[in-house]
Amino acid sequence: MSSTTNSPTHHTSTIGSIGTPSRRNTELALLVFAVAIPVFAYANVGLAINDEVPSGLLAYGLGLGLLAGVGHLVVRKFAPYADPLLLPLATLLNGLGLVVIWRLDQSKLLQSIKQAGTAAPRQLMYTAMGIALFIAVLIFLKDHRVLQRYTYISMVGALFLLLLPLVPGLGQNIYGAKIWISVAGFSIQPGEFAKIVLAIFFAGYLMVKRDALALASRRFMGLYLPRGRDLGPILVVWAISILILVFETDLGTSLLFFGMFVIMLYVATERTSWIVFGLLMSAAGAVGVASFEPHIQQRVDAWLDPMKEYTLSRQGIPGHSEQAMQALWAFGSGGTLGTGLGQGHSDLIRFAANSDFILATFGEELGLAGIMAILLIYGLIVERGVRTALAARDPFGKLLAIGLSGAFALQVFVVAGGVMGLIPLTGMTMPFLAYGGSSVIANWALVGILIRISDTARRPAPAPATNPDAEMTQVVRPS
Repeated sequence: MSSTTNSPTHHTSTIGSIGTPSRRNTELALLVFAVAIPVFAYANVGLAINDEVPSGLLAYGLGLGLLAGVGHLVVRKFAPYADPLLLPLATLLNGLGLVVIWRLDQSKLLQSIKQAGTAAPRQLMYTAMGIALFIAVLIFLKDHRVLQRYTYISMVGALFLLLLPLVPGLGQNIYGAKIWISVAGFSIQPGEFAKIVLAIFFAGYLMVKRDALALASRRFMGLYLPRGRDLGPILVVWAISILILVFETDLGTSLLFFGMFVIMLYVATERTSWIVFGLLMSAAGAVGVASFEPHIQQRVDAWLDPMKEYTLSRQGIPGHSEQAMQALWAFGSGGTLGTGLGQGHSDLIRFAANSDFILATFGEELGLAGIMAILLIYGLIVERGVRTALAARDPFGKLLAIGLSGAFALQVFVVAGGVMGLIPLTGMTMPFLAYGGSSVIANWALVGILIRISDTARRPAPAPATNPDAEMTQVVRPS
């Protein structure tokens, strides 16, 4: 039997050359709807209030479309493999928030007490600043892992931001909470930016210490109890959150920071015991502070018996609020499908109508169906953030993405739960919807970081370098 050798056959591998689709065209198509829906809502409000299309409809549509388009072009250029839903979802919420803030600006009641008329233009300016920061994050933050180098600097920066409202002459006490500072005539809430800086610190710290924190000394009632010396980090964060609650009388920020740390600690260690300890310590701290802090106690009383608070407020007794009861009436008035945009009476809530209680306006004018849609959009943003965390290739990126997503979810829960009567009111603002420059700017930065992490996670790995002198050959020896 003779054997012959065929000529060498060259094989070229295409693995790695076929990358993940960028999905930027999908993002662009979704952005069209994300801009069109608020523009349609804006026209609807104008027709309901003034029986005519608002004169600023074209300018509003072009402005929102231009901001969204610039954001899309930057994502296409600097983060081509990023998640395609985050930018459209944030744009949709921001646009709807602008519409409802403008709708409240038209209220004759709020105009009579000089609390409306200029909120919508200012919010549009804040939106432009937020998207500018979003663009800066994508351009200058080439790799999210760079942030790990600034773990302890982030801790110092977060503490600095949290202490700013306590500086005499700089901090402001607005409606009982000391969480604002006044700079050049603008009120800034440093805690909104501190949540991002703290997430960076927690991610860097837990990435290094997660193995030690995951160790358990013994098992009790199905839970792995942590060692005593490993309780230090959670005790420190718990103490800081309690100090925020005591000195700034800010229940929302305290719950947000401590809850974010517990979520990231659980993800890093996979120990359910940390969740149990976190919930117990959070409940103990809140109950303890509420027992001697009048502002927190007043909010608890308004939660337990909103009708009593409403009655006492109407009688002119200081220290009582009618807002909680009015928000519940707004939700009840809306029913299933709502009264229609521009046809509600949530402006009776007065100064908090376009900030803390803007969700009540959506509930009255869009009904239960509209509130469910709004919460679904928030849920989708959180889900895409968690999906980004699962897809991230490095532990720091996983922890940072889950921390930012958890902080966003907690803020939505705390605000929505307070307005709906599920938990006591906290005074925080609904992300993207409510009036407030600090909130919208910080949340656009948060979305920018999530998009950067998702781009790194979805980016196809580079094809391995090939040596043209070492090509594969195949020898065929027929029998």
